[in-house]
Amino acid sequence: MDTDPRQRLIASATALLTDEGVEAVTLRRIAREAGVSHGAPLRHFAGRAELLSAVATTGFAELRRRGENLPGSAPRERLLAACRAYLGFALDNPAMFELMFRHDLIDAAEPELASTNTAAFDHLSELVGAAQRDGWRAGTDRRLLTASLWAALHGLAELWLWGGLDGTRVRATLDVTLETYLG
Repeated sequence: MDTDPRQRLIASATALLTDEGVEAVTLRRIAREAGVSHGAPLRHFAGRAELLSAVATTGFAELRRRGENLPGSAPRERLLAACRAYLGFALDNPAMFELMFRHDLIDAAEPELASTNTAAFDHLSELVGAAQRDGWRAGTDRRLLTASLWAALHGLAELWLWGGLDGTRVRATLDVTLETYLG
């Protein structure tokens, strides 16, 4: 494990989040998992929200990485692949996905978190712009279109993760949604 105490705390919080979910991630539990005193997290972070914001930053960075090096050469194919990558990330990392959007637990204005979140959105927006230049909804404001697409993907992910789409097939539902947006 990393010897930098701050990074060790982030790694411990991430592992705890993955194993037990958002509610299990307390400063005491993080300290215990990191093998440090219960006061150590407050020497490196102003509080739980700052530490959880650092964890959420790693989630947005991973989401962005999944949206890079996409298959397909046509802009629409790359955008479809990015949409699938977004949903795949959410389904593979349900607790992280939840944390990333829990503004009651994180500080969305924390500079590194805000920057990483914006970078993930901007990357999707670049893919939307490329698809628009290729003829898809060329007259629509790119940022509004990106926000709408992100919201649809996010809604699907939450519905699957929290059981709102029991009995449906994830891939088929995503394909219908993407065809509605991109068809």
